[in-house]
Amino acid sequence: MNIQIFGKPKCFDTKKAQRFFKERGIKYQFVNLSEYGINKRELESIINGIGSIDLILDEKSKDLDSALIKYLAKYEDKIEKILENPKILKTPIVRNGRLATVGYCPDIWKKWE
Repeated sequence: MNIQIFGKPKCFDTKKAQRFFKERGIKYQFVNLSEYGINKRELESIINGIGSIDLILDEKSKDLDSALIKYLAKYEDKIEKILENPKILKTPIVRNGRLATVGYCPDIWKKWE
């Protein structure tokens, strides 16, 4: 398994995801979205793994970009807005190769083991 956890250090669900893999002795790479962001290739891989760009957006975010992105018609415009401001992503995003989940999803992660 090649696990990557994209998240924010203060996110409770991100901490729970890290604990989930740590308790099972599964190594993972943590990517701090607040500090490092995400690149376009990784973002598109995650969207393909999840199935929709709308599923990775945090509806609870108070960031103005989160509200604006819903009104962008073009897929590429949405991608660019996310790359500019990765704080609007719902976390944690856990990726295992081409598979990906958004939020705390231990039932799915157990199937990856």
